[in-house]
Amino acid sequence: MISEHAPTDKAETLVWLRRISGDLATATTNRLEESLPWYAEMPPARRSAVGLVAQAGITSFIQWYEDPNSTPWIAADIFAAAPRELLRSVSLTQTLQLIRVTVEVTEEKVAGRGEHLREAILLYSREVAFAAADVYARAAEARGLWDARLEALVVDSILTGEADEELPSRIAALGWHGHGEVAVLVGTTPPQFDVDQLRRTARKLGVDVLIGVQGSRLVLVIGRAQLRGQDDAAAQLPFLQIARHLEPGFGSGHLVLGPAVPALVEASQSARAALAGFAVASSWRHAPRPVEADDLLPERAVAGDPLAKSTLVERIYRPLQAHSTDLVTTLWSYLDNGRSLEATARELFVHPNTVRYRLKRVSEVIGWDATGPREALILQTALILGAIGTDATRRRTPSGRRTR
Repeated sequence: MISEHAPTDKAETLVWLRRISGDLATATTNRLEESLPWYAEMPPARRSAVGLVAQAGITSFIQWYEDPNSTPWIAADIFAAAPRELLRSVSLTQTLQLIRVTVEVTEEKVAGRGEHLREAILLYSREVAFAAADVYARAAEARGLWDARLEALVVDSILTGEADEELPSRIAALGWHGHGEVAVLVGTTPPQFDVDQLRRTARKLGVDVLIGVQGSRLVLVIGRAQLRGQDDAAAQLPFLQIARHLEPGFGSGHLVLGPAVPALVEASQSARAALAGFAVASSWRHAPRPVEADDLLPERAVAGDPLAKSTLVERIYRPLQAHSTDLVTTLWSYLDNGRSLEATARELFVHPNTVRYRLKRVSEVIGWDATGPREALILQTALILGAIGTDATRRRTPSGRRTR
C-alpha cells in the first residue's frame, strides 16, 4: 500500500513524522497516565522504562515506514530499550494495552495524512504485538528451563540427603505451596511423560509436587498445600490414596511411597525409605501398586537397609518386649508353629483363647496383625532382628569380666 504513493509524498510524510515524534511520545505518555491506572501507580523508574519502550516504538515505526523491506524484524528492537525492567514490571496483557494506547494516539495525530499512513500504523502495530508475545514467550521458556534445573537440584538434594542451608531458599524460589506433611513417591518414567498433566492432577488433590526425572526413575516429592479453590475433603486424603490418583502418570513397574514426614526439609528420610523399597519391590511377588515402603521392611532388611532394620526393632520388637514378655513369647511360638492356635497353646500350656487374646494385644500394641501371612513375615523378621541385637549386646558385655 505504501509503495503506491509518490516518493515525494512519502518523503514529506517522513519529514513530518520525524518532526512530531517528540510530541507523539509526550502525548502517548500523558494518555498512558490518564487511561491506564497500573501505569500511573508505577514507581518513577519503572514508569520511565515503560516510556522509553513507547518512545522506541514510535522511532522504530518511522524507520520501518521509510523502508519496511530492509528491516522486517525491527519491531523486536523496541523491547531492547528496557527488556528486563519491562518483563519485571509489566505483564503481557499490560504490554498490549500499552501498544493499543500508542496506536490510538498516533492515529489521532496522523489523521488526515492519508489512508496509506493509517494502514501502515495498523500493520506495524500488529508486528509489534507479535514481537511482544515473542519476547514474553522466550522469557517464559528461559524461566521454565531455569525452574526445571532448580527443581532437579532440589529433588537430588532430597534424595541424597545432602541438604544445606540454601535448600529452603531454593524451595521458596520454586513457589512451593506445601505447608505440612511430605512424602516421597518413586516409580518408573513413562515413555511419554506428561509433566503438566501430573501437576494438574496434584493440584486437584490439594498437594504440591516437586518432580525429578533420573533416567528411568521418576521421583515425586508430595506435600500438602493450601491451594485456592481446594476441596477440604481432598486436603485430608491419605498419602497412599493420593499416590493411587497419581499412579497413571508413572510408567509400568513398581511404585513405592515413603513414610510421611513433618516438613519438606525432612523429606530425605521418606526418600531413603522409598528408594530402598523401590530397589527390592520385585522380591514381593504380589506387591500392590502403589506399595508403602514400610510394607517392604522385611525385604529391605534382608537387603541390608539399616533404616529398615532399626524401624522393625523400634516399632515392633521393643514395644512388645516393653509391654510384656508373654506377648513376645506367644508371638514367637505362634509364628514358629505355622500360625496354629492349637499348636501354640500346647507349647505354652495355655488355652487357645489365651493365645487368641494375646495376639489381639500384639495387634493393639504395634498395629500389625500376626494372623495375616504378609504381616506375619514382617513380625517374624522384627523378632529375629530384635533377638540378634539382644544377643549381640550380651556378647559385647560379658558379666564378671572386663576386656582390656
